[in-house]
Amino acid sequence: MKGLFLVEPVVALYAFSSFLIYPLVQQYVYRRLWQDLTNTTYPISDNTSRCAGNSSSNQTSYHQEVQRQASLFSLYTELFSTVPSLIVTLMLVAYSDRGGRKITIILPLIGTLIYTLTFLAVSYFELNIYLLIGSSLLSSLFGGLGTFLGGCFAYIADLCEDGHQKTLRMAGLDMMIGLLSGVASISTGYFLRAAGFNWPFLTSALFQCVILLYAIFILEETVKKAPPDAIILDGAPQHSATKQMLYGVYQMFVGASRRCKTVLVLLILIFTSFSFAYGGGISLMTLYELNEPLCWTEILIGYGSALSTTVFLASFMGVSAFTYCGMPQLLIVLLGILSVISGMILTAFAKTTLLMFIVRVPLLLSIMPFPVLRSMMSKIISKSQQGALFACLSFLESLTNNVSSAVFNSIYAATVSWFPGFVFLLSAGLCVIPLSFLGTVGLMGVDVAKDDKDQENFLSGEEGPVEDENDNSPILS
Repeated sequence: MKGLFLVEPVVALYAFSSFLIYPLVQQYVYRRLWQDLTNTTYPISDNTSRCAGNSSSNQTSYHQEVQRQASLFSLYTELFSTVPSLIVTLMLVAYSDRGGRKITIILPLIGTLIYTLTFLAVSYFELNIYLLIGSSLLSSLFGGLGTFLGGCFAYIADLCEDGHQKTLRMAGLDMMIGLLSGVASISTGYFLRAAGFNWPFLTSALFQCVILLYAIFILEETVKKAPPDAIILDGAPQHSATKQMLYGVYQMFVGASRRCKTVLVLLILIFTSFSFAYGGGISLMTLYELNEPLCWTEILIGYGSALSTTVFLASFMGVSAFTYCGMPQLLIVLLGILSVISGMILTAFAKTTLLMFIVRVPLLLSIMPFPVLRSMMSKIISKSQQGALFACLSFLESLTNNVSSAVFNSIYAATVSWFPGFVFLLSAGLCVIPLSFLGTVGLMGVDVAKDDKDQENFLSGEEGPVEDENDNSPILS
């Protein structure tokens, strides 16, 4: 049976299965902590807000304490799972240049399935919720989301030769994540209200089994593996996957011109600093909505999550339209960063349900910088080093997301009693960092909307691109 070179179905179903339970994770932990700390049943209301009729000072103190404990629980989860996930991500995605992309897709799917089944067991048997921290640690040994997305983006880079096509397909992956996660999120609240926590977890696990079967038996490999004795490094046979990984990352920087290295480092700094600021603020949306004065129900949280995922569709349409019109890619990144700044500032002062829905509007273009920056970096790297590049990006993205989540959760726990919106103002303020790096790239005169060959010549400082004897892709050296 001939396989398919379509990774989009994997990403789409993975997004659906993940976001079917993602909005439930914080809600489940929140409810269990409420029961443990207050020795009362969690208040469930059909009203638009659970705060109605529960505005006593005692209830307010309960909300603040549960908010603090829930944010600390998220902090512990991130701390225990970060390091293993980062190490596995860097090694697997870089190794995929020689060992194949499918390993970076299959292993994270197995880890996610283990985590979902553990959540199902904890919910069904009412086990200690701190078992979820151990489950998160175990699943991180399989790579996690960073490994999965790094492998998928490298897979797309293998298939696309044209720079604009690469940008659009990478933006398309982000759009699929948004669309399918939106469909899942909007149904989550009703699913929870009708069937409790167990059925959504079971449904998600079944979808993940389907994805795993597709990835193993149908998805075609883009990297043709060489025999072990044919892999040569510096003129000698090389058998160590770890050394191959380190060499690939090292060569990505050493084998490039000074101008190319400068631009690449600046783009990476923009990518990571923006990911830190954006990820830290977004990670606390659900907790903020559960807190007073919003006190959203599971139905409203489902609608809010679904509305948030329209950001992916709007960002994809924005990237497509701006790219078609020939807008410089640095300007597209700038618009995305400004979108996050405006959205986070409004979120910090959102005290009503209507305003909390409205703040999603300025965030509509906030995803645009990610696919554009990935495409920009991919175009200045040799085809044989795509895995090393996306290993670095996945490693740094996972690191910044985990660290930002831990930092923002700890800050939220300390500030929730006097100003819950402080973390969103902090997120907006930190966006100044990627803006400064973006200005530096602009001052260098890098016009990444140029023709790919002209851009390669500019970065290499040569009359034309230098061809590697062992690769048909241009090496910017």
